[in-house]
Amino acid sequence: MTDLSEINPAQTWDRAAIEALFELPFNDLLFRAQTVHRAHFDANAVQMSTLLSVKTGGCSEDCGYCSQSAHYDTGLERGRLLDVAEVVTAAQAAKASGATRFCMGAAWRGPKDKDLDGVIDMVRQVKALGMETCVTLGMLQAGQAEKLKAAGLDYYNHNLDTAPEFYGQVVTTHTYEDRLDTLSQVREAGISVCCGGIVGLGESRAMRARLIAELASLDPQPESVPINKLVKVPGTPLAAEADLDPLEFVRTIAVARIAMPTSHVRLSAGRRELGEAVQALCFLAGANSIFYGDKLLTTGNPDVEADEALFAKLGLKPEPVKGCRCAEA
Repeated sequence: MTDLSEINPAQTWDRAAIEALFELPFNDLLFRAQTVHRAHFDANAVQMSTLLSVKTGGCSEDCGYCSQSAHYDTGLERGRLLDVAEVVTAAQAAKASGATRFCMGAAWRGPKDKDLDGVIDMVRQVKALGMETCVTLGMLQAGQAEKLKAAGLDYYNHNLDTAPEFYGQVVTTHTYEDRLDTLSQVREAGISVCCGGIVGLGESRAMRARLIAELASLDPQPESVPINKLVKVPGTPLAAEADLDPLEFVRTIAVARIAMPTSHVRLSAGRRELGEAVQALCFLAGANSIFYGDKLLTTGNPDVEADEALFAKLGLKPEPVKGCRCAEA
């Protein structure tokens, strides 16, 4: 029997330590993850976010999983930046459905200043609704993070995607260091970080362990950690990738929870394909955040009614906004 008491919760989570977690018997791993989870969170509360694409398609980057890349023919038409009124209407609907955080995503390598002005207005007005605000806009230039902070932005999402050794097999138009540079700018501006990755890209377990180790080594650790399961979009280079075993996905959630005990671990893209039973295991493994609604940027997501039914079966409840900072806007 594994003596879980020997695992030091304050230890440094390097790659070797993360790999050791992945190798634990499944029951021991989930028990450890649930124990860590209960030490820091309400075990039955889930933070609810809604994600809206405010500018769709036409991205110059060649991320091999992305339907919005201009490098691939996925049938997705390039869209304009949405009007602020459209975004506010969507945010109001999300709040009425129970979401507490509203995330806005734009398919850019990075925002130009003229585009950023429109996003800043969106942030201000969504913030005024009493919701937490999050944006994902790609790589930032000097001074842009400070402008977003001044508008009242709570979170900036910028994923590491995968392990640094595997990154070049997924993306070639920017580097891992470019990702880290944007995260550094966000932290220096005083904005909370939403940073996770994608599993099922064809990476090995060792590469998944390295991704978690990289996330856990960020100082401070990300406040939110989205774990995405690859959604295989026809027309992208990864469309024919083999499916990741569902229990390996649950293991990844559990390891992320143990290594980042105070972060919200979010079930993100690919959740619809997991089904109820695997989602339930993910919540047991320490996932405590979801994207809520029928679409994630351009890919499907479980609809609101299905999520409400699953929450009722599991006895889960939405996590309230903690210490809303609306007055900062």
